[in-house]
Amino acid sequence: MDLLIEKIKTDGKLLPGNILKVGSFLNHMIDSDLMAKIGDEIARLYEGTGVTKVLTIEASGIAVALAAGMSMHVPMIFAKKHATSNISGDIYTAIVHSYTHGTDYHVAVEADLLNKDDTVLIVDDFLANGQAIKGLVKIVEMSGARLAGAAVCIEKGFQKGGDELRSMGIRVESLARIKSMSDTEIIFY
Repeated sequence: MDLLIEKIKTDGKLLPGNILKVGSFLNHMIDSDLMAKIGDEIARLYEGTGVTKVLTIEASGIAVALAAGMSMHVPMIFAKKHATSNISGDIYTAIVHSYTHGTDYHVAVEADLLNKDDTVLIVDDFLANGQAIKGLVKIVEMSGARLAGAAVCIEKGFQKGGDELRSMGIRVESLARIKSMSDTEIIFY
């Protein structure tokens, strides 16, 4: 998606350790016009797949998943990273390692939100090592729902996550795919 790539080039910040900071438009402060276009593009890519629900993990994926859900006219669900008193009854849970935070989370979705009649699209802001998406795939499998695939804003193609997911037979669509990056340069596919 050319618009997203241009925004990354102009407003993204490269930090040591292969970190791309996009907080000024994608996941801390949200460029609402850009987000609406991202949602429309994800909806276009998955048109005709029968998606009934969009699934993400809190917190950075929520804006992207909501935009996709709105464009597709389907509900959006986010897996919670922390146990809260408002999650009750049966839950689907998976362990997810966060590359950014360097910690494991037990993510959870209430079981009555997903079922065998659903077709689920997983959406997130970044794909690096693929742990978040793999955890959400497990939740979809537990529910008996069908997985339409995964859509991400930015994929770090030089890391293994996207290739591993694709080798598992999962359709992955990335709006901006990074071939390589350093502290001073970013190269897209």
